[in-house]
Amino acid sequence: MPARLAEKTTEPAGASPAGSSPRIGLALGGGGARGLAHIHVIEALDELGIRPSIVSGTSIGSIVGAGVAAGMSGRDIHAFAEETLGQTAEVLSRIWRSRPTSISEMIDGGMRIGQFNVERILRSFLPEAVPKTFAELAIPLRVATTDYFAHDTVVMEKGDLVLALAASSAIPAIFKPVRHGGRMLIDGGFSDPVPFDLVREQSDIVIAVDVIGAPVPTSERLPNAIELSIGASQILMHQVVALRMKNWRPHILLRPPVSKFKVLDFLKIANVLEESRPIREETKRAVEAAMEKFAKAG
Repeated sequence: MPARLAEKTTEPAGASPAGSSPRIGLALGGGGARGLAHIHVIEALDELGIRPSIVSGTSIGSIVGAGVAAGMSGRDIHAFAEETLGQTAEVLSRIWRSRPTSISEMIDGGMRIGQFNVERILRSFLPEAVPKTFAELAIPLRVATTDYFAHDTVVMEKGDLVLALAASSAIPAIFKPVRHGGRMLIDGGFSDPVPFDLVREQSDIVIAVDVIGAPVPTSERLPNAIELSIGASQILMHQVVALRMKNWRPHILLRPPVSKFKVLDFLKIANVLEESRPIREETKRAVEAAMEKFAKAG
């Protein structure tokens, strides 16, 4: 396996001084619409008066993480998501605004039936609070993407923020890959589905949120080709996470109950949030226990 690639090298930070508050690292995993459950975790942290010192994200986790890093509260993110995704007409309007505006743009990189330009879609859906560049963020953010030809993770943490979010979210067969710096980048979930390793050295307590989910039977019909492909990738992603945790485990690992939802079930935001609501109290209990343990150790 090639060595991990990075857009910028970050030197390990020292531990927090004795008696100080712990540095919280928040790692938000990929999972499409299942990642709406991240909102509960962020709201729980807000209620505890905790803001992360550093955030990492893959795919939907990078998008939600960008909101956190930009200074948005969980309530802000929740309200924007419901306002935007809770109305079919609003979703269709934003998708329409993200369409190609010329023939040359439509065939840029070759015609790809069924593959959408994820960067254009993101620029249409992101809240205004999320800036254009990493440098404008209030909290450091590390975004995991996958280099298709180098077969490894590329960590993006400087330059064009929206391009990085697009690369991290470029699910094959649904979205076009993103070209950047001579690389062809696809969804970060294929190499680092829950990127807790990206905040480990800058944190005293790492909170990782896994929203990969798993294939579950929802009807008698056979899954279609895209559903099978995504389901198979979920199985592989769980294996990647399991292997990474043999090397190091995050202090807190949260897994909201989201398997029943599909990767593109964004219009079911109310259902996703209702089903995953128990993770809010689980987050509070786990964080309070970890903070107490940190205080005793200090």
